[in-house]
Amino acid sequence: MMQTFNGRERDLRSEGVSLLKRWQTLAICSLGFWLSCSTILDLVIMPTLWATGMMESSGFASASYGIFWVFNRVETICAATALSSILAVGYVDSTSIYASRKMRAGALMLLAIALSYTFVLTPYMSGLGMDLDILALTKSVPAEMNQMHSIYWVLEASKLGIGAMLLTWCARSK
Repeated sequence: MMQTFNGRERDLRSEGVSLLKRWQTLAICSLGFWLSCSTILDLVIMPTLWATGMMESSGFASASYGIFWVFNRVETICAATALSSILAVGYVDSTSIYASRKMRAGALMLLAIALSYTFVLTPYMSGLGMDLDILALTKSVPAEMNQMHSIYWVLEASKLGIGAMLLTWCARSK
């Protein structure tokens, strides 16, 4: 399909393909950056903190809250970027409505996970980890903390699975 504009003809199909590739590249870059940072945090930084005994120190809750405060905001930006680019890909290329719906749902779930980390899970876990009893001789981890860790790991596994699915979809449709 050709369009005449200011005396010049433009091919709208090639322009749409170029736009589609840009949005797909943005989705791949944001998802790849986010998932790789998340994997490094889960498989390198957290085990190192645990192995060095930092999790038993009195200032761990405030230090970890500072780390996760920054990371959760970056995570939310990456999730919003991925959702925006997937919505744009679905708008530009409407060949597979079913796949587009699945990808939108997956991107929305990723954003919901990132927002739940930012505004629910991290503040609550930091509050549980705060050492408010200065006179206590023994420090113990609250039982609720194990439940929160379980929720975190379920959400993290879901995030990695959904993110891998979205990455695969974006890479295949390029």
